[in-house]
Amino acid sequence: MAVIGVGIDVCDLDRFAASMERTPGLRDRLFTPAEAARPLASLAARFAAKEALAKALGAPAGLAWHDAEVFSEESGRPRFDLRGTVRARADQLGVVHVHVSLSHDAGIASAVVVLES
Repeated sequence: MAVIGVGIDVCDLDRFAASMERTPGLRDRLFTPAEAARPLASLAARFAAKEALAKALGAPAGLAWHDAEVFSEESGRPRFDLRGTVRARADQLGVVHVHVSLSHDAGIASAVVVLES
């Protein structure tokens, strides 16, 4: 296995909350129904994860937000479900494994994504 891409992103929770309040449709535009039901800090971490994934994929135009869904395994470990535009880009690059780590503390949510062949 070789590393194909790495992405990192951070999200200020207060700024994220203000954006969500100012633009009510933002929740549905960025998140799947399962993601949208989560608390604000968890949403901010998932937003950071989607941004980090886009960076790891080379930030191509045309990726759809709903085509990268962050879910938690029964153990609590975060994982991505890739489909559509995001899956196509990952396949194009030869991605076999997607690793994601989420965190939120002290008013900041963050995520790191590593793509492997």
